[in-house]
Amino acid sequence: MRFNTKLIAQNAIIACIYTVFTLAIAPLAYSEIQFRLSEIIVFLAFYNKKYIPGLVIGCFIANIPSTLGWLDMVFGTFSTFLVCIAMYKMKNKYLAAFVGALITGGIIGFELHLAFGIPFVVNAIYVWIGELAVLLIGVVLFDSLSKNKKFMEFITK
Repeated sequence: MRFNTKLIAQNAIIACIYTVFTLAIAPLAYSEIQFRLSEIIVFLAFYNKKYIPGLVIGCFIANIPSTLGWLDMVFGTFSTFLVCIAMYKMKNKYLAAFVGALITGGIIGFELHLAFGIPFVVNAIYVWIGELAVLLIGVVLFDSLSKNKKFMEFITK
């Protein structure tokens, strides 16, 4: 993958969108029970790996003001990176959503265990449920968007 001005600009826009969507619902995005709507756009990685840098950078920026500070910047960003890689490798959106939610539940569940001392399994399940719900919304949204040929040409080339 070659980086050019257009690709850098596209990833910058994706990073901004991820950040804004996260900050817009900050109380839900940073708590013990997470419902981070910005995770919907990780499905861009399902269609094209070239969007992974923007998604990961957006997550990192969005986690800077998190109440968990460096923990969220490290664990949250790492989780989004792994979810994006998994999304890209999967051939089925529903399986990708399930696996993405498992990754996020495990990593963020551990992060919340470190931060709040709540049992890991409880955190992992809560985060998994929230992430799965968001990613399933993403499946429905991207299924609908995939019917638009111009949109698909834009994100896949």
